[in-house]
Amino acid sequence: MTVSLEQLRRCHVAVDLGAARTRVFVKGAGLVVDEPSVAAVNTRTGALIAVGALAEKMTGRTPDYIRVVRPVSGGTVVDIEMAQRMLRHLLGEKLRRQLRRKPRLRAAACTPHDSDPLAQRAAVETLVGLGARRVELVDTLIAAAVGCGLPVEQPTATMIMVCGAATTQVAVLSLGAIVTAERMPVGGDAIDHAVIQHLRHHHELMLPSQSVRPLQLALSGNGLTPHGPAWTEIHGRDVATGLARSVTVDTAAVREAIHTPLTAVLDGIGKVLRDCPPDLVADLADRGIMMVGGSALLPGLDQMLREATGMPVHIAERPDVCAVLGLGAMLEGKVQPMILDPLAERDPLADED
Repeated sequence: MTVSLEQLRRCHVAVDLGAARTRVFVKGAGLVVDEPSVAAVNTRTGALIAVGALAEKMTGRTPDYIRVVRPVSGGTVVDIEMAQRMLRHLLGEKLRRQLRRKPRLRAAACTPHDSDPLAQRAAVETLVGLGARRVELVDTLIAAAVGCGLPVEQPTATMIMVCGAATTQVAVLSLGAIVTAERMPVGGDAIDHAVIQHLRHHHELMLPSQSVRPLQLALSGNGLTPHGPAWTEIHGRDVATGLARSVTVDTAAVREAIHTPLTAVLDGIGKVLRDCPPDLVADLADRGIMMVGGSALLPGLDQMLREATGMPVHIAERPDVCAVLGLGAMLEGKVQPMILDPLAERDPLADED
C-alpha cells in the first residue's frame, strides 16, 4: 500500500470515480452518493441541466443543444471541470457546507492499477477543485480487497478481480501490497457492445442500449451457462426500415459472442498466475478468486471462470461498492496493519539474574 493507514485516517471523505458510477463516502455518515457518472449540459448557455440517474435517462433522447457527457472513462478523469461540477451537484449544498467547515479537508480517491501520472494528477485536481487541501490516492485493487473482507494485511495470498465498466483488473495480494497484477481493457461495456454487434450483424436489429441492459435481456435465466433458456425474444429497431421489430435469438450464439471479449480476461488471469510465486499459487488453490465490481454480477461469469481456471470463484456480498467501502473502512480506522515484533537481542547477564 503506497499510502500509510495513518494518513488515510486523517481523511474526511473518500471518492470512487468510476466510468459507470460515482460513489462518495463521508467519515461518520457512510455512503452518501451512488449515482451514474453522467452529466447533461446545455451547449448554448453552458448550464448544467442534470447529473446522475436523470442525466443517464437523457442519453440518446435529447435535442441538439443538450449534450450528455461522461467525464470519467476507464477510471480516469478525462474532463476535470465537468467532473468537478458533477460532483458538486451530486454532493448537494448541505453536504458541501459540512465539508467546508473542516479546517484542512483531506480526501482519498481510488485509482486504477498502474495508472499513469497524468491520470493520477487528474484525480487529484478534481478533488482539489472541490476544496480538498490534500488528496491521498489508493489502488483500487487494495481498496476493493479491504471492502470485501479479504485478509489483505496477512502473509497469505488473496486473488481479487475488479470487473469494471471499461476495464478488468486482476491481482494477487499479500502483506498489504500487490505481488502481481494485470489490467485488461475489457469490461461490462465491451460485453454489452459484443451483444449489440451480434444482434446487428446476424439479425439486423438495433438494440436501445441506453434504455435497457442488453445482457439482462439476452442472458435471462442462467446467463453464460448452457443451462439457460435456448431462445430469447428481444425488441429493437430494424436496421433497414427503422421500424420496431421483435426477433427470437439463440442464446447459445449470444453466449459465443460474449466469450470473445472475455478471452482477454482469461488471458490476464493466466498471466497473473504465471508471474506469481509458487507458494502463493498454492494458497490460491484453496482460497480462489474474489470477484468485485458491477460487472461481477453478470449471470454465469463466475461459473465460466471456475471451469476455465479450476479454482474456486466467489462473488462479494456487495460487489459494486466494495472499493469505496474499503476506502471508508480505512478512513474510519477499521483496518489494522499486522505488527511485527522485532526479535530483541537478549542480555545474557539479565538471564543470570
